[in-house]
Amino acid sequence: MAPAIILMAGLQGSGKTTTSAKLAKLLKEQKKKVLLASADVYRPAAIEQLKTLAKQLEVDCFDSNVTQKPADIANAALDFAKRGYYDVVIFDTAGRLGIDEAMMAEIKALHILLNPIETLFVVDAMQGQDAVNTAKAFGETLPLTGIILTKLDGDSRGGAALSVRHITGKPIKFIGVSEKVDGLEPFHPERMASRVLGMGDVLSLIEQAHKNVDMAEAQKLADKVKSGKNFDLDDFKAQMSQMRKMGGMGALMDKMPSQVAGMAAKMNPDDADKSIRRIEGIINSMTALERRKPELIKATRKKRIAAGSGVQVQDVNRLLKQFEETQKMMKMFAKGGMAKMMRGMGNMMGGKMPGMR
Repeated sequence: MAPAIILMAGLQGSGKTTTSAKLAKLLKEQKKKVLLASADVYRPAAIEQLKTLAKQLEVDCFDSNVTQKPADIANAALDFAKRGYYDVVIFDTAGRLGIDEAMMAEIKALHILLNPIETLFVVDAMQGQDAVNTAKAFGETLPLTGIILTKLDGDSRGGAALSVRHITGKPIKFIGVSEKVDGLEPFHPERMASRVLGMGDVLSLIEQAHKNVDMAEAQKLADKVKSGKNFDLDDFKAQMSQMRKMGGMGALMDKMPSQVAGMAAKMNPDDADKSIRRIEGIINSMTALERRKPELIKATRKKRIAAGSGVQVQDVNRLLKQFEETQKMMKMFAKGGMAKMMRGMGNMMGGKMPGMR
């Protein structure tokens, strides 16, 4: 049985190669045997970039090279995929800095040769009107089946989604929300509308949590919060680790309603993510006993912990103070003091994250 072919099209710089790898990761998670292949023989290191990404994701990549012709690569990759019983082949094509006749003729020929079930146009949402013009040109050349919008990690770029959808008449199937290998999401128009209107995208946040968070650990932490007892520095570190697995502060704030995100407006997401890593480093420098009983951490221990984690003693003090405040909030929550806890959160969000200078 022949594999399903997905043809990726778009200009150079649109994120096409990275998106090909991200799509392979999504399909691999759905138990599909995926093969990546590249016919970008014009951009230096393009083929090597795809091979590197494939290795990182533990996905197979066809061994093409710049001395081959795109049509020859297509034929060889298709034959390899059939013999290897692959379910899907994602075929990355060459991009150019601008639309030209040679580019369009080449990708049109590849489309005829490969006969893909999906022809996805990858476009950079930051291009604005240029994205619309590019989409129009590709839509007139190829029988596109869908659009992937990359670099859509800000609400203000939602207008590009509407424009490209209108011009091509094709559905937006995925959006790139970060440069990380898991930064590709199925496109949900109602969720994008909610984000643009400042209502957040809580459903995507929940899906992200189920995908990346250890639910058993989360339940264990929730039980401790509910009881208000035995919440220690290991639990505090686990909170930070779960946040990082969900994409960090920037990714979380991007999906939060504007009122909640506004609380953290003074907090730079990049600084917050650095702070989370610093907190984890400080706690990792503590002994198991110190994590269970932070009250034991006095001057001498603080100096040792600071030296071990490469920070200042005041950073350790700041972390311990933040932990105490979090512990108090947990106790308030257990006693039903929701209003007090929300006020405490407001005070925390208004200031700096622990460990930040």
